[in-house]
Amino acid sequence: MTERAFKIAPSILSADFGRLAEEVRLLEEAGADWIHVDVMDGHFVPNITIGPQVVEALRRATALPLDVHLMIQYPDAYAEAFVQAGADFLTVHAETCPHLHRTLHSIRALGARPGVALNPSTPLSALEFIASEADLILVMTVNPGFGGQSFIPTMLPKIASLRRLLDRRRIPAELQVDGGICLDNIAEAAKAGATVFVSGSGILKAGDYRQTISQMRKRFRQCEGSRRAPR
Repeated sequence: MTERAFKIAPSILSADFGRLAEEVRLLEEAGADWIHVDVMDGHFVPNITIGPQVVEALRRATALPLDVHLMIQYPDAYAEAFVQAGADFLTVHAETCPHLHRTLHSIRALGARPGVALNPSTPLSALEFIASEADLILVMTVNPGFGGQSFIPTMLPKIASLRRLLDRRRIPAELQVDGGICLDNIAEAAKAGATVFVSGSGILKAGDYRQTISQMRKRFRQCEGSRRAPR
């Protein structure tokens, strides 16, 4: 039996974009495991953020895995550019991919690890026949588009259901949560079965990045009984 390793992925959506490279270096020094990059197009979500050139600059600024989350209407058209820019994980939304199986395979062929995200209202049935094709499955715990939103508590049963599905099928994909993750709820999300925790304002608006990440890791210790993978 092995243990699931919890990972903290600060989201640069809440960073100071005027000194983004410095922010990323500070997060790396503070103990972040991944850097989460939210890409928004103003169509799929009501906000516009960044493109491949910023990801390329981030790649030069850190050795940490870049976890790029495409909240965009046409991810297939831009996947290659983001992988070439340095994305290690590239996550697309099930809601935007009519041929999701093909999209995930294309991302892997480009050299990145494919992920699939589900909005709060999207049922787990969207993953029924493709869960094993993803290296990461992201449960949105807010409606995507803006940082600083509050965690939706009714997503906890959804996380738990997905954990049971992955364990039952022995699918090793990371189970990521994104939206309103902070010190007050990170232990609950871990107990439900999440393994990767995206936190924007929960870390970057807290002031002391190192202290906040350290406190988050302490909260994980409350979840020792739920860290064991299935036989």
